[in-house]
Amino acid sequence: MNLAALGTSAGINVAVCVVVFSLYSILRKQPSQVTVYFGRRLSIDTRKSNKLCLDRFVPSASWIVKAWKTTEDELLTTGGLDGVVFMRIIVFRLWTHCLALYVITFSACVLLYVEYKRITKMRLAHITGSPLNPSHFTVVVRAIPWSPEESYCDSVRKFFMRYHESSYLSHQMVYRSGRVQKLMSNARKMCKILKDVSIEQKHKPGLYHCGFCGAHSDSFKILSHESESARGKSFLIDDGYGGKRKKVCAAAFVFFKTRYAAVVTSQVLHSSNPMQWVTQLAPEPHDVYWSNLWIPYGQLWIRKIATLVAAVAFMLVFLLPVTIVQGMTHADKLQKTIPFLEGPLKRKFISQLLTGYLPSVVLIVAFYTVPPIMMLISTLEGSISRSGRKKSACFKILYFTIWNVFVMNVFTGTVMDTVGIINKLDSVKGLPAQLASAIPAQAKFFMTYVLSSGWAGLACELMQLYPLLCNFIRRYIFRMKDWAIGTMSFPYHTEIPRLLLFGFIGFTCSIMVPLILPFLLVYFTLAYFIYRNQMINVYITKYETGGHFWPLVHNTVIFSLVMMQIIALGVFGLRQSPVSSGFTIPLVIFTFLFNQYCRQRFLPVFKNHVAEILIDMDREDDKYGRTEETHQQLHAAYCQSPSTSPDSSMTGSYHHQEEDSIQDPENVTPGKEASQVSPSWSIASTFGAPEPI
Repeated sequence: MNLAALGTSAGINVAVCVVVFSLYSILRKQPSQVTVYFGRRLSIDTRKSNKLCLDRFVPSASWIVKAWKTTEDELLTTGGLDGVVFMRIIVFRLWTHCLALYVITFSACVLLYVEYKRITKMRLAHITGSPLNPSHFTVVVRAIPWSPEESYCDSVRKFFMRYHESSYLSHQMVYRSGRVQKLMSNARKMCKILKDVSIEQKHKPGLYHCGFCGAHSDSFKILSHESESARGKSFLIDDGYGGKRKKVCAAAFVFFKTRYAAVVTSQVLHSSNPMQWVTQLAPEPHDVYWSNLWIPYGQLWIRKIATLVAAVAFMLVFLLPVTIVQGMTHADKLQKTIPFLEGPLKRKFISQLLTGYLPSVVLIVAFYTVPPIMMLISTLEGSISRSGRKKSACFKILYFTIWNVFVMNVFTGTVMDTVGIINKLDSVKGLPAQLASAIPAQAKFFMTYVLSSGWAGLACELMQLYPLLCNFIRRYIFRMKDWAIGTMSFPYHTEIPRLLLFGFIGFTCSIMVPLILPFLLVYFTLAYFIYRNQMINVYITKYETGGHFWPLVHNTVIFSLVMMQIIALGVFGLRQSPVSSGFTIPLVIFTFLFNQYCRQRFLPVFKNHVAEILIDMDREDDKYGRTEETHQQLHAAYCQSPSTSPDSSMTGSYHHQEEDSIQDPENVTPGKEASQVSPSWSIASTFGAPEPI
């Protein structure tokens, strides 16, 4: 291991972190940057402080003290259960990476069990203690059989009135409105922006200068009366959608009288053909991804195969930057590949910079393309919820990073080394020995990666570089003030894989390269305070998954433990110690048995709802007379259209007057116009209608 190169990388990253942390502590105190660093708090309290004092320009650690003093209950209120679960991941890492093969395994298993049990209780408490959740009463029905004699709406009503007459309440069809609906959504957003600007600016229409060219530009005309604003909105958001009608899809939201009835209906098989009348519990209203509800159910299995192939293909294509990075870590290979670097590489500092720090930076920059591509692939997969799409992307990003950052960096240095893996691993027995001999050779790279992607990545997260850049351009180039930046939700799909990757590296390298543990300990300590600070001040919780990410965390930790034990077998084999190898094998068996027990004990709670809890909640609603009010609110929760009518009324069951085309909409391509249908009623959303996409 080249300690000098490692020291150079560590020095650079420590300096970057100190500078960035100091800048953050100053910028967060500036009134002009309040929309960047306190977006969540501004959404609650719009008051701003413009008091000028010397303390605003002096770095301080007050945000760390605030993050430390914030209790878990307060974090649950601000960041939601998903935020608490995310912080528990960091706490778990902090503890397990401080511990020495049996001690680490038993400590990890005990902590896993305690955390799984605790988060399971928190999930159940979240279900019982949260406000009215319309998704508990709602079932999404897809693959509705098409009939030329009756509309989809009539088919749904007749089916559920026949087989679920005692529990069926009503239903709401899903429509595909295409570009018109997207235009209406954009118009609605623009109308809101104009209204907010008109309220905040408090001055007459005038001219402002563009920061680049100094040319004059007309400002928007401020609406003088609320009635004019309302008329403008109603003009933009027309119930008729500009004369365009919407196309019905073979999907619907079906509402039930009780939570228990909805759960039972979502889990049973409704037809002898499993590809018809497919049901599942609906996501939360703001969690619904409307575009994917239009996808015919019969296409989903094809989409899953296609997205899997696309993810694997992208993983293979990404081998190119990985092999380039590995070539950069070896000065001799770098000189052979790029001859003109032979002179500069003789200088100690240049050699340490190019082989110690630059490779991890190149890989990190390349990895910035992974989350958006994986999110696109997960979107095409067909998930009907935003949280499901993020969870799928989280899985893909995690497997992608473990494969490319760990596996390929351990086994590959150049393209020729990649081809040689097959020859080296002539049998499964050779895997532990290859891991045991390859990991120490890549120890410097893993430490540098923790410093660059971990420490420096946390500094960038704290600074919020992209919103900060947008705010700078808006304020100092376009001279637009008091125009709030859009609020952000926590990027679990990118941050959870990062945490799990560092945990995986910590477990697998702890036997051969224990020097990496202090670096990881510092990383998780910083992550604890920084992410806590961001949840308090920056990110807004838009919807809840009820801690659905924790089973992924559990499975990754188990995989990390097994890999650590396999590497230990390789170490003992290289040292010709059969006794030690014999003691390690039972540990592998114990880890698998522990994982199976946890799957039986806790996992079902994350996959299904508990009947006794739902029944008790239904009885409590009846006891306190909340049932009727709940039923009335359900109809408004999943309003796909933003348009509302003040004269609309609700009844127990809706009879939509629709005229479906003779052509089956399931077989119509999305780009073509299909039959024109329109509901004869509209509803005002009590929960706030989610914006269609």
